[in-house]
Amino acid sequence: MVSMDLGRSLRQLVAKITNAPVIDEKAVKSFVRDLQRVLIASDVNVKLVFDLTKRIEARALDSTKLEGLTLREHLLKIVHDELISFMGESYEPRMDKHTILLMGLFGAGKTSSVGKLAYFYKKRGFKVGVVGADVERPAAQEQLQQLSEQIGVNFYTVKDEPDAYKVVEDAMKKSEDDILIVDSAGRSAFDSRLADELTKIGKVLNPAESYLVLSADVGQVAGKQSEEFNSLIPVTGVIVTKMDGSGKGGGALSAVASTNSKISFVGMGEKMEDFEIYDPSKYVGRLLGIPDIEGLMEKVKLATEEAQLSPEDMKEFTIESFYQQLKAAKKMGPLGGIFSMMGMSDLPQEAVNQGEGKLKQYENIIGSMSKAERQDASLIKKSRNRMERIAKGSGASLEDVRQFISQFSKMEKMFTRFRKDRGFRKKMEKMMKGGGGMNLPGMMG
Repeated sequence: MVSMDLGRSLRQLVAKITNAPVIDEKAVKSFVRDLQRVLIASDVNVKLVFDLTKRIEARALDSTKLEGLTLREHLLKIVHDELISFMGESYEPRMDKHTILLMGLFGAGKTSSVGKLAYFYKKRGFKVGVVGADVERPAAQEQLQQLSEQIGVNFYTVKDEPDAYKVVEDAMKKSEDDILIVDSAGRSAFDSRLADELTKIGKVLNPAESYLVLSADVGQVAGKQSEEFNSLIPVTGVIVTKMDGSGKGGGALSAVASTNSKISFVGMGEKMEDFEIYDPSKYVGRLLGIPDIEGLMEKVKLATEEAQLSPEDMKEFTIESFYQQLKAAKKMGPLGGIFSMMGMSDLPQEAVNQGEGKLKQYENIIGSMSKAERQDASLIKKSRNRMERIAKGSGASLEDVRQFISQFSKMEKMFTRFRKDRGFRKKMEKMMKGGGGMNLPGMMG
């Protein structure tokens, strides 16, 4: 069964109840039936769906609504709270010296998850080592070695060693790392050979954390996989990969949560930084289209720090300072994910793709400018020759360069106004913070 986009379907359902002329018992029951249909079509286990919707209906009809909330807002708050409970608990990763084993079947994204997890701990100041113990697939060892070099962590393996546990033994003798992460072999299905190999690795490594890596698109089969691996080596956490900003993967997440395995991290994209600690309230917020301002601000902060943008850089708005901000923005991840954090999950993909393409074009255009031109845009405005040279160097048309300079001038004016006009600045800051005090029903209504 192909899982549909749970987030989009839920947002459509929320819009339907929000626009309903009256909310009464009949409307609540109709909403619950629609919710059942959406969840089952999204590959969420039928029994779990009926348990969840029964609780939502009972609370909506029986519980006392909070003062100040309409019945509509009361219902949406219940849906929000029950979905959070349904999707498991928030995870707190260990922040001490320990060993980690990653397990999973073929195609789950295990090796890239090892790299992302290593990057996660390195960014937090730990000395990290990774072990290529996937003896079934030499390409996995090569991929992991390349990832390790890319992010600057230690890499260990023994080429052509057929026994995975011996690779782990060798790494443990050599490693002086705070965190040692082992990548194990996958299979197309859970079998006795995989069980034997993991048991031997487990005895040698004695992992403090054993993460099972699952792809979001496996749906409710995730629960069965979680139980199979757990019977062999206690699964302390599950990493769900191939999630995206709009909130797919509801079937996998709910199936894992129902086995009492903890969802630990979610992979949100291709880059090393597209990896988050699992927080069901943020996940459900994305499903329902509630802006995650806290998460967005954290991404902005990290990207700005990485680009080493200081307050001095931001005192005047030049093409150079815009270029530095552009590079910082790229580190925040795909535009689709950023829009999702702003509560705009349902933008047409075409619009998102156009935005990505425009940012890339801007970067190429700026890359073809001289240092003097980046500091003083008026040099370009006054000279057709400069514009033609920049267009040729960037592969853009003359009209594209003109358009960029025009857009930049508008941004420059806004920046100047932001700095000089206190009233305008307060208005913009309030808008960025979501109108001062995020109101859940307001966001969902």
